[in-house]
Amino acid sequence: MVKQLNLLQTGKIIPTALHAEMERSYLEYAMSVIVGRALPDVRDGLKPVHRRILYAMHELGLTPDRPFRKCARVVGDVLGKYHPHGDQAVYDALVRMVQDFSSRYPLLAGHGNFGSVDNDPPAAMRYTETRLAEIAHQAMLSEIGEATVDFTSNFDNSQQEPVVLPAQLPLLLLNGCSGIAVGMATNVPPHNLGELVDGLIALIDKPDLPDEKLWEIIPGPDFPTGGQILDKEGIRDAYRTGRGIITVQGVAKIERVDLGKRRKNTGVIVITELPFQVNKAGWIEKIADLVNQGRLEGIADIRDESDREGMRVVVEVKRDSNPKEVLRQLYKQTALRSNFGAILLTLVDNTPCQLSLRQVLDEFLKFREQTLTRRYGHELEQCQRRLHLVEGLLAALNQLDLVIDLLRHAPDGTTAKGELQVRLGISETQADSILAMPLRRLTGLERQKLENENEELQQRIEELERLLGDRHELLKSLKKDLRALKRKFGDERRTKIITPAAPSPHLPKSATPSHPIEAPPPPVTLPKDAVVELTHKGKICWHSPPPKLKNAKKVEDLVLFFEPVQKREQLIVLTASGKAYPVAVGDIPSAGSRSTPLLKLLPSSVQQKREYIFTAFFPPKDLQQHFLVILTAQGRVKRLAGTEVDQLTNRGSTLVKLKADDALIYVGWATEAEEVAVATSGGRILRFPIDDLQLPIMGRTAQGNQATRVRKGEDVVGCATLTPDQDLLLLSQDGYGKRLPFHMIRRGQRGDIGTQGLQFHRRGDRLIGMIVAPPESAQFSLITSQQRLIYLPVKSVSLWGKDGIGDKIDALQGEETILKLFPPA
Repeated sequence: MVKQLNLLQTGKIIPTALHAEMERSYLEYAMSVIVGRALPDVRDGLKPVHRRILYAMHELGLTPDRPFRKCARVVGDVLGKYHPHGDQAVYDALVRMVQDFSSRYPLLAGHGNFGSVDNDPPAAMRYTETRLAEIAHQAMLSEIGEATVDFTSNFDNSQQEPVVLPAQLPLLLLNGCSGIAVGMATNVPPHNLGELVDGLIALIDKPDLPDEKLWEIIPGPDFPTGGQILDKEGIRDAYRTGRGIITVQGVAKIERVDLGKRRKNTGVIVITELPFQVNKAGWIEKIADLVNQGRLEGIADIRDESDREGMRVVVEVKRDSNPKEVLRQLYKQTALRSNFGAILLTLVDNTPCQLSLRQVLDEFLKFREQTLTRRYGHELEQCQRRLHLVEGLLAALNQLDLVIDLLRHAPDGTTAKGELQVRLGISETQADSILAMPLRRLTGLERQKLENENEELQQRIEELERLLGDRHELLKSLKKDLRALKRKFGDERRTKIITPAAPSPHLPKSATPSHPIEAPPPPVTLPKDAVVELTHKGKICWHSPPPKLKNAKKVEDLVLFFEPVQKREQLIVLTASGKAYPVAVGDIPSAGSRSTPLLKLLPSSVQQKREYIFTAFFPPKDLQQHFLVILTAQGRVKRLAGTEVDQLTNRGSTLVKLKADDALIYVGWATEAEEVAVATSGGRILRFPIDDLQLPIMGRTAQGNQATRVRKGEDVVGCATLTPDQDLLLLSQDGYGKRLPFHMIRRGQRGDIGTQGLQFHRRGDRLIGMIVAPPESAQFSLITSQQRLIYLPVKSVSLWGKDGIGDKIDALQGEETILKLFPPA
């Protein structure tokens, strides 16, 4: 038998639970990534790699007034001294700090090829050169030192590196930051320097400044590539809560050009600015693909005429096409209009926190005040120490004959120092400085310099004591520094903020503006009384005023969704694959226009797959208090936090991971005050509460837990969330139905077999559907095996107990059966 290795020299084996060790190890790894790699510090707005690059270049003396140095030298210093990771990762971070299309205020200057907005790769680090930009040198590193910020040992304890740089500007907001950690991400948009300085000064002068006033001073992000921000709601959400969706679009105008004698003048669309982080070459290629697939019509040619003067992409429109309509399709189908998901997640005292705009600025001001206090305190100590020595030197010069006589007759330096201390009444350090004083200090000019220095030191000490003793004076100094930085580095805003205006009812459709169009109108703002309608065939539109809902005669015209807009901005569409996509309410066509399939409003990738739309819904306003309950055909149920459908992008978001042979049965909103009812085709109903034990909150990619045990030949046919005082409406395939009080179903646990809720008049019958019983004044609908659409009043179905087959529906004809049950729209 193999002997147990006694590595600990104790002769004992320490048992450790695998799940406990995995949990501990994973948390340590996660915190290492969060703190040491992926998230920026709220104080200087930098990740460790960027901070180490700047400090290494400062140590190398690569100031703006010095020659450029090879990037390979900088990367080598960073790797060898501070950041023992891959050289390519460090170089990539350095490159982004040089790119003026990635950083609003680049912290590094560069010589050579550092990439382009077309996503061209930069040259290798052995070819490119770099040095500190003026703003980094002055606003980030001019006050660096152990007196102003804390230092810590590097990875091998051979060097000291700063824990944080003494930033004089809120770099987190200035250049923004993006990063993906373990279980969290940050995406801070860049801002304008002048606006940030004005906002900081306003908060210094009035700490209780209302948020609305602060947002007027800092109206929104300012991207390095310009563009236009549509509406301010997303900005306000991000500034208020730290999370919001900001819609950004490129800048375009329509021009008329002469294409030669044989071709008539035609309209062209000229794009001069793209949204932040949009790859120009990739965007042009996307347009070409859409044209080749026939999904984008009216484009004759596209040319990239960009040069050193700026961006210029020309889209030539066919003679029989409307340039404004083509431009609208470009905004709709391409990244010319895209969403920036702002997440103001940052490290505060090494803890990841999602902050509002005010909180980020407050944290920076608190750090800046601490930095100034340490800097002025250190300077005060140095001035006092120097003044002490200067006073000793002046005392010696005032009694120069005595000093010379002492030194002439002293046997050694120690005796001379002691005699000087006694005879002149000075300290030991002053005596040492006198003994070290060169003979040139005895001249009249040097004496005058000492007297001037003495006076200057006294004045500076008084000033520093005033700054440190009076917070008001300290803040005045802080504001003075901020204004100086604004004067030197401030510039005009590049990104315009556009608030969409409601369309004028008096403007005829044929009316066109006489001046060039800068951009097409933003998505239409729907009237207050508008309602959105979705049919069984997947056609969508909005009505205003809302019509009286009539019973459809055809199955495809059955209205499944009929909801008021009520200032909602987007509709959530869930496909059969379990992915959710946002649809802007302004993109939904009106009822007066041609009926539009909802699928056409989804991204092109979804349209190509021709995915089936399972459901659509408006998210509730209080997402924090709501959950999504999801049930699949294989009986798997899960609870998803409501906030998971917030901040959706056009890429979509998976709400449930489905197996190849599984499908969605039910998706609905619920609160913890409700309970879940799951029904099988055998008439059994399982009731269990919505809590962390029975239905825990899971991630988006989780498959869920087994809801109920299914017998052989049974299927899961329905799910509902309701309170115990509500009723269920049950309907069998043969047309027997009843309303069943929910409280009569015994409460069980997830995974139980459930309670028989519906008896059958014959063995071959089965439960076809279960919904929450609407009010008696309402009516529900059903589809039969003959594709007939039948509407029935709720009061025609009686209340029954658990035992009983219910009421027979007389509307069925002959051998006709029921296929599907629908609640009122």
